[in-house]
Amino acid sequence: MASSPSLLEETMLLFFVFLLFTSCSLSAQETVHKNDSLSFSFPLTSLRRSSQASPSFYSSFISQNKKAPPLKTSSFSSSPYNYRSGFKYSMILLVSLPIGTPPQTQEMILDTGSQLSWIQCHKKVPKKPPPSSVFDPSLSSSFSVLPCNHPLCKPRIPDFTLPTSCDQNRLCHYSYFYADGTLAEGNLVREKITFSRSQSTPPLILGCAEESRDDKGILGMNLGRLSFASQAKITKFSYCVPTRQARPGLTSTGSFYLGENPNSGGFQYISLLTFSQSQRMPNLDPLAYTVAMQGIRVGNQKLNIPISAFRPGPSGAGQTMIDSGSEFTYLVDEAYNKVREEVVRLVGPKLKKGYVYGGVSDMCFDGNPIEIGRLIGNMVFEFDKGVEIVVEKERVLAEVGGGVHCVGIGRSEMLGAASNIIGNFHQQNIWVEFDLANRRVGLGKADCSRSV
Repeated sequence: MASSPSLLEETMLLFFVFLLFTSCSLSAQETVHKNDSLSFSFPLTSLRRSSQASPSFYSSFISQNKKAPPLKTSSFSSSPYNYRSGFKYSMILLVSLPIGTPPQTQEMILDTGSQLSWIQCHKKVPKKPPPSSVFDPSLSSSFSVLPCNHPLCKPRIPDFTLPTSCDQNRLCHYSYFYADGTLAEGNLVREKITFSRSQSTPPLILGCAEESRDDKGILGMNLGRLSFASQAKITKFSYCVPTRQARPGLTSTGSFYLGENPNSGGFQYISLLTFSQSQRMPNLDPLAYTVAMQGIRVGNQKLNIPISAFRPGPSGAGQTMIDSGSEFTYLVDEAYNKVREEVVRLVGPKLKKGYVYGGVSDMCFDGNPIEIGRLIGNMVFEFDKGVEIVVEKERVLAEVGGGVHCVGIGRSEMLGAASNIIGNFHQQNIWVEFDLANRRVGLGKADCSRSV
């Protein structure tokens, strides 16, 4: 048996690979924008996730009882860098980021509904080919841990509702449950994200998960002051979700930008809704990307849903948010029932009777999805300023396994939520840009498997 390489040899090897990788990447795909900032493109392969009994839902707000105030626009400054990556897509949006010094590639779920970013730091490294999904802190010179006396380890920290405590080593320990039951538990740490030899973030506060039910990390991108976007002073980010591949073994790759997107000239923008301290309500997430939805069309039929169903009421119920961490779209009952009525009117006899996918969606079918999609027609989500998300009839149904296809919409009430959530299934072949400095969201049609 060959002897294991020493820590020094491993570190030198990693650093050499990084230098080789970044020099190739920079020479091939470095871009200068009009503002003279650089954009770095990192290639990324695609991976289909294993089948599940329910749709993915990684956003954390539904699992939290405490709420926090929205981030002030003035806290954003010009982005210090621009970065582009592809991401893997099956039921989650998966990006790979180079973390640490020298960098270790980490796969992270892109989640605009969460604040805390965390990486996998399991002590027992799984037996899998490199790059491993597990981060090794001992190999990074920029890694540090947060002690118990750090302000974040004290209760009632504004804008950060994560349960923290002191562990036996006097380090800041956290435990985080997501809405779909995913658990992340470990220590809060500081670490850099290294985009190139000359560009990296300052040390950011991250979770270093030693216990997790998922083998991926989370890239928290909401409006909280401790999200990745806020800590790294990102003023703009965007992604393009490719269409799902129907055949097993095939996966899709889209694009993810930090900073300027060269495609933004064709985007249509809708304003983000903001909420003052006095407007904080039990069912409202003030850190979400909240937009003003106006209505829904199915086929050529505008559904009779009052606009009030898409706006926060006195309790906060009815908020409409765009969320990359949710697979399906979720609607409050007043809206969901109208969508279901229209689907029943169009294809009622073809419904799979008594079947509810994941406990959230009862608009499912055994039959030919192409034929059923044609009968349902396009589905359109209408926003202010005439902006629309058009879901073409070929993409109205989501394959959920066993030959069953469902309309990609669930009841938010079944999640314990009182919100309308536009999930990534209905963001396919669309550029979605979050312009934080101008508090708006941009949408633009695209062929995301070919977008650059």
